[in-house]
Amino acid sequence: MIFVDVLVCAAMIATAIAAVFQRSLISAVIMVGFISLMVSYLFVRMDAPDVAMTEAAIAAGLTTVIFLIAIRRTEDTESGDKE
Repeated sequence: MIFVDVLVCAAMIATAIAAVFQRSLISAVIMVGFISLMVSYLFVRMDAPDVAMTEAAIAAGLTTVIFLIAIRRTEDTESGDKE
């Protein structure tokens, strides 16, 4: 099972690098949310299900939604200023 953990860590690193180079903020936020889900999987593997549920709910769920709402409101404000 260590192979799976290493594979998940490699996927996390690749996703983080891809998120940095994204032109779309929405894509980058979704990638960061995906990283949080992978972190919660690693917490489950370390026998910390309470931490995993908190990570999934707060970091992957709530924080991602808040970032998406902030991006949407900011884009609306920027388009309103140009008119």
